[in-house]
Amino acid sequence: MRIILYSKPGCHLCEGLQEKLEQIQKFKFELEIRDITTREDWFQAYQYEVPVLFLANSRSTESTEEKKDLPLSRPSPRATVQQLENMLQKYF
Repeated sequence: MRIILYSKPGCHLCEGLQEKLEQIQKFKFELEIRDITTREDWFQAYQYEVPVLFLANSRSTESTEEKKDLPLSRPSPRATVQQLENMLQKYF
C-alpha cells in the first residue's frame, strides 16, 4: 500500500501530518510526498487544500489496468498518531 501526501514547502500542517504518518507502525505502507509546487496541475488542484491525502490504488478491469487514487478524509491537525492509525485502519 502507498499513501500519497500532497504538500508544499513551508506548510506546517503538511510537515506535522508527515511526521505523524511516519510514526505509524501498525500498518506497512509507503509514504509518497508530492510537492504541489513542482507541477502546475497539482498546484491548481491543491493550492488551497494542502495537506491532502490519497490512497494509491491500482484496480484491474477486464480490458485494461486502471489506476485510481482514493481520496482520504482530512485528519485534524490535532489528531494523534493513534487517531491517524484508527482513521487509516478501514483502508488497510
